[in-house]
Amino acid sequence: MGLTILCIATYRKGDEFLKELRRQGCRVLLLTEEKLRHADWPREAIDAFYYVRRDMSPDDVRKGAAHLARTERLDRIVALDDFDVEMAAMLREYLLVAGMGETTARGFRDKLAMRRRAHAAGIPCPRFVHTLHHPAIRDWMSAVSPPWVLKPRSQAAALGIKKLGTAGEVWEALERLGDLQADYLLEQFVPGDVYHVDSIVYGHEVLFAAASRYDTPPFVVAHQGGIFVTRTLPDSEPGIADLQELNRRVLETLRLTRGVSHTEFIRGQNGAWYFLETSARVGGAYIVDVVEAASGINLWREWARIEIAGENGAYEVPPQRQASGGIVLSLAKQEMPDMGAYDDPEIVVRVRKAHHAGLIVASPDPNRVAQLLAGYTRRFYSDFHTSAPAPERPTE
Repeated sequence: MGLTILCIATYRKGDEFLKELRRQGCRVLLLTEEKLRHADWPREAIDAFYYVRRDMSPDDVRKGAAHLARTERLDRIVALDDFDVEMAAMLREYLLVAGMGETTARGFRDKLAMRRRAHAAGIPCPRFVHTLHHPAIRDWMSAVSPPWVLKPRSQAAALGIKKLGTAGEVWEALERLGDLQADYLLEQFVPGDVYHVDSIVYGHEVLFAAASRYDTPPFVVAHQGGIFVTRTLPDSEPGIADLQELNRRVLETLRLTRGVSHTEFIRGQNGAWYFLETSARVGGAYIVDVVEAASGINLWREWARIEIAGENGAYEVPPQRQASGGIVLSLAKQEMPDMGAYDDPEIVVRVRKAHHAGLIVASPDPNRVAQLLAGYTRRFYSDFHTSAPAPERPTE
């Protein structure tokens, strides 16, 4: 008999995960938000839907899950989005289902917790302070030169982040936050290039890791209206071996037993690596598709296979190809942009989403990928690009 897996996705995502569970003979239950009741889920892969409201209390969610467990044997509980990680951990502990508990989950959701744990393990991080005790904040600002970055502890991507240049700006921002000040941290701004590593972990070991560099970091895209660009990097590129080792140390320190992770680092202008943040999920903004274009590995599908294997099963990463991939993605002034003029044979995916223009390319030659992305970025600014104010939370 196949496993019964309760998937939590209060944002619309995870099709390949759900489909792979079905291909492997699992019974698939989806807990999602009421407003997504009529969304275009892959319904052929889902046995039953259950719904929550954003304003439901944790106690009501626990009661609902316990009621479900009267008739469904819940073998796994999986959060498909960053914002669902804590709910899934809470339900695992309450219902005694194997997997990541609340203490471990906090290290993958709370930017302050993950920094403290990494710093305690000797992993280099930008200097930071919790925006809680005002004398400590004042002393920290006296010791750390601006600019600084004010970050929410539990948002995703670049949401809610503000760059501040003076102590006055910091105190004004904290005053506006009021009782929410403790939900933030203040961090040293480290100029440099931002990288990400997208990993598969099983049995506490990193079995696969794709290193990439943002040509345009998410913060710049969100707050300055730029075009999102990232590309995978060959293992032979200088510094990548050190990056991969640092990624391994981060995931070991935060105790990811099994699953996938999207982890971000910055390489300072002095060449040093710093840990920025991590997550127990796949990367957003079509990064999964970029990794698949380069390696043939689909992180959603492999994550599903890992969940089926559980703590005591067997899992192996499938063979991978050695290529490079990248994406250029922009908000578009047209509702459905016509990208027909872009016809290079290296294009493997055309993003089909209202008011978005996007292309994913792949090639055995990383220089060719870099060349294509640079050219497409220039052309996108002319052909499609528009911008919108950065949201405080996801709008999907």
